[in-house]
Amino acid sequence: MLARKWRPRDFESLVGQEHVVRALSHALETGRLHHAYLFTGTRGVGKTTIARILAKSLNCEAGQGAHPCGRCRACTEIDEGRFPDYLELDAASNRGVEEMVQLLENAVYSPVSGRYKVYVIDEVHMLSTHAFNAMLKTLEEPPPHVVFILATTDPQKVPVTVLSRCLQFNLKNMPPAAIAGHLVRVLQAEGIPAEPPALALIGRAAAGSMRDALSLLDQAIAFSAGNVDEAAVREMLGVVDRRHLEQLLEALVAGDGPGLVAVADSMLAGNAPFGRTLADLAALLQRIALAQVGVLGDEDDPDALQRRAREIPAEDLQVWYQIAIHGARDLPLAPDEHTGFTMTLLRLLAFRPGETPPSARQAALRPPAGRVSQPGVAQQAAPQQAAAPQQPAAPQQPAAPQRASQSTEQAPRAAARAFDGDWPALAAALQVGGFTQQFMQQSELIEADGLSFRVRVPIRPLAEPGTVARVRDALAAHFGAPVRLSAEVGTVAGQTAAAVASQQRSERLQQAQEAMESDPFVQTLITDFGGRIVPGSVRPNEG
Repeated sequence: MLARKWRPRDFESLVGQEHVVRALSHALETGRLHHAYLFTGTRGVGKTTIARILAKSLNCEAGQGAHPCGRCRACTEIDEGRFPDYLELDAASNRGVEEMVQLLENAVYSPVSGRYKVYVIDEVHMLSTHAFNAMLKTLEEPPPHVVFILATTDPQKVPVTVLSRCLQFNLKNMPPAAIAGHLVRVLQAEGIPAEPPALALIGRAAAGSMRDALSLLDQAIAFSAGNVDEAAVREMLGVVDRRHLEQLLEALVAGDGPGLVAVADSMLAGNAPFGRTLADLAALLQRIALAQVGVLGDEDDPDALQRRAREIPAEDLQVWYQIAIHGARDLPLAPDEHTGFTMTLLRLLAFRPGETPPSARQAALRPPAGRVSQPGVAQQAAPQQAAAPQQPAAPQQPAAPQRASQSTEQAPRAAARAFDGDWPALAAALQVGGFTQQFMQQSELIEADGLSFRVRVPIRPLAEPGTVARVRDALAAHFGAPVRLSAEVGTVAGQTAAAVASQQRSERLQQAQEAMESDPFVQTLITDFGGRIVPGSVRPNEG
């Protein structure tokens, strides 16, 4: 298998982990060795591989250093796992105190054929508490010919007393581009043709693990009969066809609802993975958002990403990303995956942020005399503001610059009289939609000072800067004056427009129920014919 065949034999052939290689190389060249090392990191990033290279560097017959020859008996036997002074112990299956005591008893004896005895304990966090206690004294004062190398994927479970006795190195996950580049070199050496997009897919699917990437590459070679092409790798990994993502994005940008549904139906016919599609759509939106700030990935088409970054507003991307990841999370709750996927697409379209139409904005800036929303208040504010500059100055009035400052300070106070403190009524009066409407309906007024408002909203998306800015613009257009608005996220306990509307519906329903029950004709039907009012059948007249 490729993962074993292409396992690095020296530091030069190791992919990534340059910070670990540099530190170990300097220690080997200068002879400043530590008696215990701890390598941490996720699976397949090179913990055991680096341990073997370090063991060869310590025991190479050509001399101790950072460049083992790889040909001597010590190097070849360590690679083959049969060197008498090199022991790999799997703590997952040898976690008891008896195994640890036996290992430590043998550690006191001198090496059989090498310079050092090297003990590698993999998944060391699986050791029992008694086993850890047994090795503490040896870790603190080991024999000079012993080097311990501990490896773990979960360093949080290693006792602090052990961590303090080790030199710790955290191995990083390898980026997809680095994995794909290494796969190119492997396939060139193997003489197997491959398409770069296919290797990029494997690099992302490996999630930072080179061993997983080589195992997936083995599977892809077998799956595609020796030619690693993108279509075969997509089918093997269950990755969504890129054309579907492009079609979904095109329909979203165009606001094409029927087009979105048509793509969902086409994917159903092709047995596409809907959950994976939403995850890939969220990942694509994230890469477009990065492109908007000038960050482009190596595996992406930069021209396509930059075009999308120009045509999609940043606030739309944020809302779509949230809806996509929540839709993927809630997909198991849907009647079926196709239904849940289609509703998520329609939600993406329904919650698309929108601006107040220019005509409505201009009308709001010049309100008619008979405005219904705030009777008597707005009509008084405008004449006072218009008449203010024409009033004669009082004898004790300060100089002209100070008069201008006073006029600027008085304008917000005069305009502020247009708000009577009824936030739910204000929400009902605004002609807005999308997230702006949801903000006004779900928010609770905490504090109002003139046209400066502080409100609380129940969910984070409503407090996004883009949403708050659109609400502020809508309020400014309504009042005809600048508005300050800040939003915080928390539990909404006071009166909101949605709560008022719900209460009003309940009251109308109660009145309709009482009117129905007291109606003489209904009473006759109940008394003479044994009739009854079906629960839930009464509806108030909304007209």
